[in-house]
Amino acid sequence: MSKILITGAAGFIGFHLTELLIKQGHIVYGIDSLNSYYDQSLKNNRVKHLSAYSNFSFSPGNICDKGQLNALFESHNFEIVINLAAQAGVRYSIDHPQEYINNNVVGFSNILEVCRQYKVFHLIYASSSSVYGNSINIPFNESNNTDQPVSLYAATKKSNEALAYSYAHLFNIPITGLRFFTVYGPWGRPDMAYFSFTRKILNQEPIPVFNNGNLERDFTYIDDITVAISKLLDHPFNVNEGKHRIYNIGNNHPVKLLEFISTLEKHIGIEARKQFLPMQDGDVLKTYADISKLEDAIGYRPQTSIDTGLKQFVNWYRQYYLI
Repeated sequence: MSKILITGAAGFIGFHLTELLIKQGHIVYGIDSLNSYYDQSLKNNRVKHLSAYSNFSFSPGNICDKGQLNALFESHNFEIVINLAAQAGVRYSIDHPQEYINNNVVGFSNILEVCRQYKVFHLIYASSSSVYGNSINIPFNESNNTDQPVSLYAATKKSNEALAYSYAHLFNIPITGLRFFTVYGPWGRPDMAYFSFTRKILNQEPIPVFNNGNLERDFTYIDDITVAISKLLDHPFNVNEGKHRIYNIGNNHPVKLLEFISTLEKHIGIEARKQFLPMQDGDVLKTYADISKLEDAIGYRPQTSIDTGLKQFVNWYRQYYLI
């Protein structure tokens, strides 16, 4: 049993991970800025759901606030910190760059600093598959060059990795970065395609199909993500990895966008009205995770197909919004 801080606990991944760790018996403290990037009522309902557990505590908080972070760490002896707080979204970053610099770079540097000052046992943080850009080396391996991000969001995640490496090296902090690949599932983010597509299909509105459907994504179901993170909490570091390590955490099975839409149509029971559009700035053509490194470390193998995962999401969506 560990005492764990999860930043971004009211977010999609943070919510699911918090519930899993609570059920495993850990004491979890969550903070989240509860900002208005997407539906705040969804975030508040996640917190309400988690608050039913006696071994969970929550307070609104922003990792950009140094004073608040220091006070929190002064009051609680956190053993593990999982930083999931960030300004998400590739396209939003094009028009709102300062929000990404503040939340994803300055905020993350604050997390690193309190972990150094209070000698945290292990820091786990969210990176992103977006750091690979339009790499031609498929599947994406952690050793690939990631010096050419094609979005500001990706650039901030790449900077997180560089900062984390330096802190681990200089201050001997065990740090693990996770490159997430298109995470989806119940209680998801409304700005993600599968979520907005479901809403539009049910309302018989056209859905935007970018690059005329010629895109592929390594969709990864939320339960596969959270189980893997839970196994990494106290996983010992290999002497060859040093104190900072990076793992891909994906499904290892890219799905074509039109196949993805077809699967969603099947479970909704309505054919989508498709609006074919050109490629968007900041988008990448394909994501495909090489997960062999994480498989070697903790035996990671994703269990959920896109058919099963989208069925679970559509069932949740109907219960949450339509019943």
